[in-house]
Amino acid sequence: MTTHTTVTEVTDRIRERSKATRTAYLQRLTETRDRDRGAERMGCANVAHAVAGIPANDKFKVVTERAPNIGIVTAYNDMLSAHAPYQTYPDIIKNEARKLGATAQVAGGVPAMCDGVTQGTPGMELSLFSRDLIAMSTAVALTHDMFDCALLLGVCDKIVPGLLIGALHFGHLPTVFVPAGPMASGMSNTAKSKVREQAAQGLVGRKGLMEAEMAAYHSVGTCTFYGTANSNQMLLEAMGLHVPGTAFIQPGDAMRETLTREAVRTVLGRAGDTGAAAFATPPIGVMVDERCIVNAMAALLATGGSTNHLIHWVAVARSAGIVIDWDDFSRLSDVIPLLTRVYPNGSADVNEFQAAGGPGFVIGELVDGGLMHADVLTVRSGGIREFANIPTLADGEHKLSWSAAAPSKNDAVARPVGAPFSATGGLKLLNGNLGRSVIKVSAVSDDRHVVEAPARVFDSQAALQQAFTAGELDRDVICVVRWQGPKANGMPELHKLTPPLSVLQGKGFKVALVTDGRMSGASGKVPAAIHVSPEAAAGGPIAKVRDGDLIRLDAVAGTLAVLLPDDEWAEREVATLSDAQRVADGHGLGRELFAGMRRNALTAEEGACSWL
Repeated sequence: MTTHTTVTEVTDRIRERSKATRTAYLQRLTETRDRDRGAERMGCANVAHAVAGIPANDKFKVVTERAPNIGIVTAYNDMLSAHAPYQTYPDIIKNEARKLGATAQVAGGVPAMCDGVTQGTPGMELSLFSRDLIAMSTAVALTHDMFDCALLLGVCDKIVPGLLIGALHFGHLPTVFVPAGPMASGMSNTAKSKVREQAAQGLVGRKGLMEAEMAAYHSVGTCTFYGTANSNQMLLEAMGLHVPGTAFIQPGDAMRETLTREAVRTVLGRAGDTGAAAFATPPIGVMVDERCIVNAMAALLATGGSTNHLIHWVAVARSAGIVIDWDDFSRLSDVIPLLTRVYPNGSADVNEFQAAGGPGFVIGELVDGGLMHADVLTVRSGGIREFANIPTLADGEHKLSWSAAAPSKNDAVARPVGAPFSATGGLKLLNGNLGRSVIKVSAVSDDRHVVEAPARVFDSQAALQQAFTAGELDRDVICVVRWQGPKANGMPELHKLTPPLSVLQGKGFKVALVTDGRMSGASGKVPAAIHVSPEAAAGGPIAKVRDGDLIRLDAVAGTLAVLLPDDEWAEREVATLSDAQRVADGHGLGRELFAGMRRNALTAEEGACSWL
């Protein structure tokens, strides 16, 4: 199948735009890759320190036999249900490496915070920049420079982008990501959301709400909605950075350990059970080129994935010397069909998605439809087409085999390119006199793609919740929540606003949200123009909006504007963040330590990067 013209054109534009930065990146990668191995290049004292903590046999392999040494970077903690399974992974990896004549060391750990724990709290204001801290922690781990390849253990929202950004700064290393899988299905996401809406109205007390939340989030593994964490896994599959089909195998599945062992074989170029070297796994910085990034973008759009990735994957691309922007996403969205309905874009959860064919089905459809590049490098010798398969484990054995994910086993959850849920992708770019923003339309009903209503301006999400509780929002309204961008307070997710706004929408009012902040990847059914850029703290026009201004959000036409004459809007004074709010947003629960990141952050469309 010939690659679609638009996909080719977008890729070519990215390649041309990135020519200088990508060339410089690859030159640095080559220079680093061409050095001698660490154990031969480094001083004797350096090497002695590096191997002092490992068994004698492993020391002999590293120093004398020149055996491959795998660096493990782990995001294990048991605060995140998704990361709790990682506790045992390093021992499994080391055991498998020894079987193959290699060694493995835990190079370091990275922090990993749970957005589900911190939603609506000051801790959420550390969330976005924790990505950059994770990237730096990955660099600290790998800069020991004793490794021939790397395995990265992470799943959740900021952790995967942070690990990937860090790994791309060590682009000379072959690298494989190792997932842990989703928890088993509990209370459905739809039922849970209904209880939350009832709680917002005072119809359900804390006890009832707690019971519902505990029934939804009940065991180890990733949350089962298709938010940022599970979008991460979809994108890693589409980039060819996993063992094929491993994303959504549950932690308790008998196949999970075997897939982790297969990750060791894969990073060593020994995929399969024979252990024979047959394929030199490419360096991650070579694999992640313009085509690979476009493939990730296509997978995001085809699945109605998290809006957070319009920030994170811009930062990921920049780490490989590649420059993308929201126009690229928008152009691709015009031709990439929506192939899945997974909550919040539907009622199914990720376990049902996996049962229908999962990432392998989507990748196969996009490749066969010419909507992904087929000629990309991956961690497997069979290229991206290997990722159109799903793994199985023979009964009573530890032998993996793969079979085609297509056709879909449930066309209410996953459909082919020829019969999609929508002819276009799940994300839209909005432009207008309020700046640039994005909206996730895949979960918004068609009759709510255009909202025109008076504005009500808030300086915090708490203020909006207070107005809702007081009954001040029982009308058509577009809620504008400002001072939520990267420079203002670290760009928190505003997921706590979903229940009250959903209640208002359920009463029949025309409702929308406009903000320079983020929404959770699980949000969707209320129209929300998010990531408004430039942000209010940078003097963006969102800081001009006043109560009562008529705003039109039009996801069909791709516009977001205050309906005022141009001259009047141009003369409107820009509000400024009060000193009291600046102090309040910058202090307490560790927020002081992130002041430099807030100060240096680029715009949302530039990835909100704090290191450039």
